[in-house]
Amino acid sequence: MPTQAQVVWDPGFTRYDFGPTHPMSPLRLDLTARLCTAFGLFDHPDVHMVHPSMPSDDLLATVHDRGYIEAVRRASDDPDTEDLGHGIGTGDDPAFSGMHDASALVVAGTRDLCEAVLTGQSAHGVNFCGGLHHAMPDAASGFCIYNDVAVGIRWLLDQGVERVAYVDVDVHHGDGVERIFWDDERVLTVSIHESGRALFPGTGWPGDLGGPRAQGSAVNVALPPGVGDAGWLRAFHSAVLPVVRSFRPQILVTQHGCDTHIQDPLAHMALTVDAGRSAALALHDLSHELCDGRWVALGGGGYEIVDVVPRAWTHLTAIATHRPIPVEVAVPESWRDYVQQLTGRPAPRRMGDRARDAGPLWWRSWDVGYDPEDTVDQAIMATRRAAFPLHGLDVWFD
Repeated sequence: MPTQAQVVWDPGFTRYDFGPTHPMSPLRLDLTARLCTAFGLFDHPDVHMVHPSMPSDDLLATVHDRGYIEAVRRASDDPDTEDLGHGIGTGDDPAFSGMHDASALVVAGTRDLCEAVLTGQSAHGVNFCGGLHHAMPDAASGFCIYNDVAVGIRWLLDQGVERVAYVDVDVHHGDGVERIFWDDERVLTVSIHESGRALFPGTGWPGDLGGPRAQGSAVNVALPPGVGDAGWLRAFHSAVLPVVRSFRPQILVTQHGCDTHIQDPLAHMALTVDAGRSAALALHDLSHELCDGRWVALGGGGYEIVDVVPRAWTHLTAIATHRPIPVEVAVPESWRDYVQQLTGRPAPRRMGDRARDAGPLWWRSWDVGYDPEDTVDQAIMATRRAAFPLHGLDVWFD
């Protein structure tokens, strides 16, 4: 019998661990799973937990060079090995024991969700352990060893899917996925991120539109630092959703990095958990509008591991199970007690950030006009001018 949602989780995913001083702490995954459990999201009969098996090198090699896979294996067996190359052993991507297995399991989880959604075993799939969008075919990059997103999309293409849309809302440009499908007209990659002038990886400009055989297949919205909920949502609705609608994908794959949050230590945006939830709701609705609900939703960046990541990805999971949690709902005391005991710091009291009397999230529709002096509008217009004509869309209107 088909399930509403499949969710990838096993405590073993916390073995993806670069060490105690690295910002990508595996605790963020454990706390997310525990918060989902506290809300009962894993307990429903129409939610299936996915515990993936170790994938073959052949699956990894659909995206990654075999020489790189071997280098990851060597680093896994002996993290102190020198001169591994391929971006391994850097400050961003230090080698650690078991690195290959931990990274490959993330890939397997995303691929399993792609199969479940494609075959109708499940309407939606969530892998908040995934979304490792920076990994390149021959190199680790940006805390990402293997690119589970790209392997999942490649698997879908190999099964005959003709149009996959990938939407990346992480604060960092989704450069690895874009690079891998740069010249493939079957894959639309859309990334809304903080400008590369201010943030790693320094790429993702409005004029980056895909290869010669796939012009318009890459769409980038590069926002200035400091953008808050209203500006970000204006850009999301004005520059991201229209091109996805025009592309009319058969499957929607999304990456939900929550490092756009105002408390995130590695970036410079000013979003709330509420805005991230709003974007997830919109993408969920888009999957039903365009893809008969075929939606694979992944995690990504997010380095405020107590206040932000668990709530953001619990919202994502709840939306995928068709049990969205209102932002005014209290965080379960059992989870807050666990966080206090484990970390010695208080946890959030509510599932949203904004004041109770703040009213609904609001942003200006593009239809009300363009302000050429506004830096967010400048970024939106740069993307629309570059990409919209390639999708048969008007620069000014949807």
